[in-house]
Amino acid sequence: MAPRILVVDDEPHIRDVICFALERADLASMAARNGTEAMAVFRRGNIDLIILDIGMPGMDGLEVCRQIRTTSGLPILFLSARDEEIDRILGLEIGGDDYVTKPFSPRELVARVKAILKRSGNEAGPDRRHATLVAGELSLDRAGRTVMFGKSAIAMTALEFAILNALLSRPSMVFSREQLMEAAYGAGTYVADRTIDSHIRNIRAKLAAAGGSGVIATVHGIGFKLGGEIGRKA
Repeated sequence: MAPRILVVDDEPHIRDVICFALERADLASMAARNGTEAMAVFRRGNIDLIILDIGMPGMDGLEVCRQIRTTSGLPILFLSARDEEIDRILGLEIGGDDYVTKPFSPRELVARVKAILKRSGNEAGPDRRHATLVAGELSLDRAGRTVMFGKSAIAMTALEFAILNALLSRPSMVFSREQLMEAAYGAGTYVADRTIDSHIRNIRAKLAAAGGSGVIATVHGIGFKLGGEIGRKA
């Protein structure tokens, strides 16, 4: 079955252009005109990714993302008419997987959608795809795409999962921001250093909410590594 993409934008022409491009790429599409409709479709389930406009009247895209992230790590690609770093950082900090500014190339948008879907799937080799990585009370199940801390399940976006997977795969290695960018976005994609920092903050906050501490250590001047003392907060 083709992946199902929900397109959320208050401009009919943009919805039509995106849905047409998705259908030509053999991706199934459905549309919502505003945040309220988007949440209704999300609650019914059966979607694999959301293309979400930020600047909608009423419930904007950021609020839709915040509500979805309370229960789900469903991939979200933001659309915005503004190309300001603060908007990108805010969108990623609240759980967006990618960010595209208007006007955009439908072909590039579809390529980014496919890249996110690939990251969200089981793309590792057969010997590694089914592995469960464990460090202290933290475990990451590659096959099930799940993260647990103790008995608590933690919803991770595709990018957060990829970053944590990289850190757990090589627990003694210090990863530069560039290496984590490649692990999360794939080779040849540039994002600002602050983008990776935002994802790291999100991962730390989610683990802290589950009682976890010391999971990701900062190595000043170099990057990040898996923490040596992963446990519960005192």
